[in-house]
Amino acid sequence: QFTQPAAITDEVIEQIVALEELAPLHNAPARQVIAVALRMAELLGRPLGELKLITLHLEGGSSAAAIRNGRSIDTSMGFTPLEGLMMGTRSGDLDPAIPLYLMRKEGWDAQETERFLNKQCGLLGVSGRSADTRELRQQLTDPHVDLALNIFCYRVRKYIGAYLATLGGADAIVLGGGIGENTAMARQRIACGMEWCGVVLDEVRNAQVIDREGRITVAHADLPVWVIPTQEGLMMAHHAARA
Repeated sequence: QFTQPAAITDEVIEQIVALEELAPLHNAPARQVIAVALRMAELLGRPLGELKLITLHLEGGSSAAAIRNGRSIDTSMGFTPLEGLMMGTRSGDLDPAIPLYLMRKEGWDAQETERFLNKQCGLLGVSGRSADTRELRQQLTDPHVDLALNIFCYRVRKYIGAYLATLGGADAIVLGGGIGENTAMARQRIACGMEWCGVVLDEVRNAQVIDREGRITVAHADLPVWVIPTQEGLMMAHHAARA
């Protein structure tokens, strides 16, 4: 039935289900991923093939993606996950001369420099306290903590702006991951000043939508922002149960 790549249709999904007994470790998870990737289209009541979306997976390892007509056309991660958004311990985008400077100044080799940029930078490096926003948001009186969170949110907002240009506008912004799903303060800082493109945060909804699906912008916002939990733990549990 499948001898080459196929566009996902209701018929194709039915065939994937029918063939699950032949590949139970692959077909069922694939069907679940398809269901999740179509979720924003369901909420907007429009075909995925007509949508332009910006998705933001924000947690220890963060990334952004620009999706046009159901296909990812750009992502913030590059040759390695180090590129892109500032993360829990990863630096994200930086001047390519910085690793060379660190190697000269600190006398580090390539392995030590790589470890530093991956393990000791990001929220942890700037704040000097933690990579976990649940801890950092309790210490906002510390200027280094406040700076770390401001940089993190600025980088996210910067990528949203870049992907709005790449896509020629968007139908929705989707937030997921630990920070995106449960840190209302970070979401508020990300959305701050984005009214120009149609993002108008609803402060009450933003405070209420924690670890669950929901819209966090006002009903009339031209560019809605939704939180859609990724449920990675549930997916891993399914895999482990089948092993």
